Formats: sequence, structure tokens, C-alpha cells
Amino acid sequence: MTRPLRIDFVSDVVCPWCVVGLRSLQRALVAIGAEVEVDLHFQPFELNPDMPPEGENTTEHVIKKYGSNAERSAASRNVLKEHGEALGFTFNYGPASRIWNTFDAHRLLHWAELERKQLALKEALFKAYFTDQLSASDHDVLASAAKTAGLDEKRARGVLASGEFGEDVRRDEMLWRNRGINAVPSVIFNQRWMIQGGQPPRVFEQSIRQIISGEAEVATA
Repeated sequence: MTRPLRIDFVSDVVCPWCVVGLRSLQRALVAIGAEVEVDLHFQPFELNPDMPPEGENTTEHVIKKYGSNAERSAASRNVLKEHGEALGFTFNYGPASRIWNTFDAHRLLHWAELERKQLALKEALFKAYFTDQLSASDHDVLASAAKTAGLDEKRARGVLASGEFGEDVRRDEMLWRNRGINAVPSVIFNQRWMIQGGQPPRVFEQSIRQIISGEAEVATA
């Protein structure tokens, strides 16, 4: 019997472990197949809400924010590249890689959910930023990603230019922070169980099977 499964995927467009988490979740859902009917919602979270329009060099940002150094930062990116390759995703980090403000991307994702193309846009935005190394705040990049996702590009540009859905995104960001979400990815199942981080597919699959079978008491990682 097919079981309904609501998934709230709280994440940011410039969060590499969110890519890993999403790809792992997708693999788990493929393995589970027709046992679940998935209702997936991407929820907004800004890692750097105060990021200036020009962004920052990724390595410099990581060193400043997390107290890392260039060597550890490079090693972490190599680990991410390996995880990405294993899951069919390409991370193309380089010395000139930059991190950007993502508020407009979240506004566009809010609109895409209304158009039932949120997953396609999320994937297009991940590719634009991590694989193609494009700005996650540039309106041309965002509008192009919307077109790639099958959305109306003219309407996307209108959303971006107008500030539309800004209040909705701020409300949703506050909602999830008030629920205790302070790191991403945070993946919440049926508004009750949560898995955090870029976990491997088996972790997601095992937890989902416990949830739909009624055996899950705490399904977190």
C-alpha cells in the first residue's frame, strides 16, 4: 500500500551539502519506489543573509566565517567533489569561486512551487552555481535557470524585478528558525522526523522505511 510522505527540505542554493543531501534523498526514494507518494517542498534558509551584492571569494569566506585555512578548505572541497561524483553531480570549485546572497533565488523558488516546478528549478540553480560557477544572485542567471526548469522566463524576470514573494520568504525563513533549524540541509518527514546533513542514501532509505512502517520513534541523523 502506498503511504503519503510529506518532505520539507530546508536548504540554501549555495550549500554544497544540500546538493549531496538532495541527491541522496532522491536515490533513497527511487529505491523505495511506489511504497510512498512524496509531497516535496523546498523551504528557504539563507546561510549568509548579510552577504553584499558583490559576494565574497569562497575560500576567504570560509576562512573568515569558520576559522578554517586554505589547506583545510581545499581538502573539504575535494571531499565534496568525491561525494558529488558518486551521486552524479559535478562540483567545479576553483580559486575564483565566490559565494553570493540567495534571497532572490529563494523568492524564485517560492514562485516555482506555485507552478509545480520547484524541484526542477532547485536542480537548475544548483547546477548554475556549483557546476557552471555562475552567480546565485544575478537576475540573468536566475531567469535562465527558471527557463531551464520549464518556467516562463519573462514571468521569472518580473518576479525578480518586483521583489514579489519577498514577504513570503521572510515568513518561511522565520518559521523554520523558530522551529529550531539553524543548519542545512534539514530534511523533515511528515512534520515530525528530521535528518540533518548530507547523509548517504541508505540513511534516508532506512529512516523512510521506518516511518512508513510505523516503526520510527526517532528518525534523525
